[in-house]
Amino acid sequence: HRQQDTMADDEEKAAMELKKKRTFRKFTYRGIDLDNLVDLTTEQLVALVHARARRRLMRGITKKCKVLKKKLDKARKGCGPYDKPDVVKTQCRNMLILPEMIGSVIGVHNGKVFTSVEVKADMV
Repeated sequence: HRQQDTMADDEEKAAMELKKKRTFRKFTYRGIDLDNLVDLTTEQLVALVHARARRRLMRGITKKCKVLKKKLDKARKGCGPYDKPDVVKTQCRNMLILPEMIGSVIGVHNGKVFTSVEVKADMV
């Protein structure tokens, strides 16, 4: 007899197919893969970035930017593995794009309306 696939197996196969579809090219930032880039500490990241970003990180991130980071993490944890997270609205326009923000959707206020921006790996 033929063994029928369970619903969990179907979901697993669908997830694998989606992963295959999404694998276009490996993104690297100054020789470090995206997976390893997200795991870096702030000190290790400071050693990689250009001078302007290094200065900004060394002087410290403002409270508003820290709150934005927390909200982005919460939105990303609240969604599925292949879903887009909810839009996080902010007026913090001068925030550096950090590796842990990749994949998030941010609504940036331009003085009149919130413009939706999806953070991609190229923006780091």
